[in-house]
Amino acid sequence: MPFDYKKEYKEYYQPPAKPTLVDVPPMNYIAVRGKGDPNEEDGEYKQAINLLYGIAFTIKMSKKGSRQIDGYFDYVVPPLEGFWWQEGVRGIDYAHKETFCWISLIRLPDFVSKPDFDWAVAEATAKKKTDFSKVEFLTYTEGLCVQCMHVGSYDDEPATVVLMRDYIEKNGYAMDITDSRYHHEIYLSDARRVLPEKRKTVLRLPIKNA
Repeated sequence: MPFDYKKEYKEYYQPPAKPTLVDVPPMNYIAVRGKGDPNEEDGEYKQAINLLYGIAFTIKMSKKGSRQIDGYFDYVVPPLEGFWWQEGVRGIDYAHKETFCWISLIRLPDFVSKPDFDWAVAEATAKKKTDFSKVEFLTYTEGLCVQCMHVGSYDDEPATVVLMRDYIEKNGYAMDITDSRYHHEIYLSDARRVLPEKRKTVLRLPIKNA
C-alpha cells in the first residue's frame, strides 16, 4: 500500500472538531506565492494549483522515468494546503477575498532533496510545455499552533476560528500571526467533488505564550 501522510500522521491531518495544541516540525513543500480571490475563474490561485500538482506528480511518477530518487517509496500525494494573510489586517477578512495574499503548498516526502526538486521542475517544464518558474522548494517550521477540523463551507470558517481564538485566550496563549507565521488551511476534501457542507479542512493558527 502507498504511504499516506494523512493516515500516518494523524496529529497533523486528522485533528478533532474542537481546538487542540500541536507543535509542527520542519517540513519541505512545493510552494507557489500569489495574490487575489481564490474563487476567480482562471485566476492566479487556480493556476498555482495546476503548477503544484504538475510538480507533485512528476516527483511521484519519477520511479517510472530516468531519475531514480534515492530513498524513494510509493506514496499518496499529500493534500493541498495554504497559508493566508491580508496586508494590514489581523486575522482573515473573508468579505474581501480579492485582498488575499497566499502561499499555496503541497508537502514533499522527506526523501526529495533540492536537486531532485530542481530536476522535477525541469522535467515538468519540458514535458508539459508550461512555465514552472513560480514554483519553489520551501522549508518551513510552523511550531506551536492551535488547530481544529472544520466541517463545512470555506465561507463558514469564521465560526470555527472564533472557537479557536477562545481556546487560545482561555489557555494562556496569544495569536502569533506575523510576516512569517500564517493562518494555515489543509484541504482534505476535493472541492470539485464534495458538497460545501461536507468539506473537511484543517484550520491552524500560530500561537505564543501570552
